[in-house]
Amino acid sequence: MKLTELPAFASALVTGVVDIHDGDLISNRLRELGFVDGEPVKVVGRGPIGADPLLIQIGFTRFALRRSEAARVTVERAA
Repeated sequence: MKLTELPAFASALVTGVVDIHDGDLISNRLRELGFVDGEPVKVVGRGPIGADPLLIQIGFTRFALRRSEAARVTVERAA
């Protein structure tokens, strides 16, 4: 599933980052920030208008991502 589909405060593991096109700079930057296979992640907040941006926690770090950016991240719910 996409990170945008993850319910708030549900634990998940990153399974990958999808490149929208060759040389996708946003996808590359997400990987550099730590969105790599096996990393635990959760949505800890959503913006007031259209749930944009999303507040994402990965490890002890929080990022505000646009929904279009978060949609590039695929996750699997943790057991």
